Amino acid sequence: MAETNHYDTLEVNSNASQQEIKQAYRRLVKQHHPDTNQDTGDNDQIIQINAAYEVLGDTQSRLNYDRRLQQRSQKYQTASGERSYRAANAAQQRHQARRKSGKDIDELVEEWLHSIYYPVNKVISNILNSLESQIEELSADPFDDELLEGFQNYLEGCQQNLKQAQGTFRSLPNPPSLARTAAHLYYTLNQIGDALNELEYFPLNYDESYLHAGLEMFRIAADLHCEAQESVEAIA
Repeated sequence: MAETNHYDTLEVNSNASQQEIKQAYRRLVKQHHPDTNQDTGDNDQIIQINAAYEVLGDTQSRLNYDRRLQQRSQKYQTASGERSYRAANAAQQRHQARRKSGKDIDELVEEWLHSIYYPVNKVISNILNSLESQIEELSADPFDDELLEGFQNYLEGCQQNLKQAQGTFRSLPNPPSLARTAAHLYYTLNQIGDALNELEYFPLNYDESYLHAGLEMFRIAADLHCEAQESVEAIA
């Protein structure tokens, strides 16, 4: 029987977005909390659910947890069997890639970098780098209707650009050698999406907690973006 983990506890896939994790957490708390549901209430389950969300609800702690899961998996799997599986799987991927595209693995890497990484990286950089100037304009008077409208228009433009970048990211599978880069890009895109959703609440209700939370999420997204760039440089 496989060992359960925080993803199992929240009943989500390990590739779930932060929003999906939050929704799963809320659903399970409502389902298992004794105060809201006497039929399925379970204090022990609530403790596990809260512990899982404390880790997975934060992007950086989730990344650290994912690394530990990977290390644990490698530790308990038979080394020779794991090497054989990965070698066979990598060979199969290379074989299938060559059959489908007529390209070798180096060509596939170049194709993914130029078709996926560089355009997505450009959108991410533009969004992250443009925020500071927008905040500076808004800080002149955070409650001025004209400035708030301009800030809201900026957020809507970022949402549109992010949606296009996410579509580009999903349009081509990454080569195995770029799995780490793809993972960092995936988390960066999700984090930016969550940050924009948080910032969008500020022009609606003037609650500065949304502004501060959104800025912190952008900071985390910037760190994740740096890791994606460093992982590309490492294979260059």
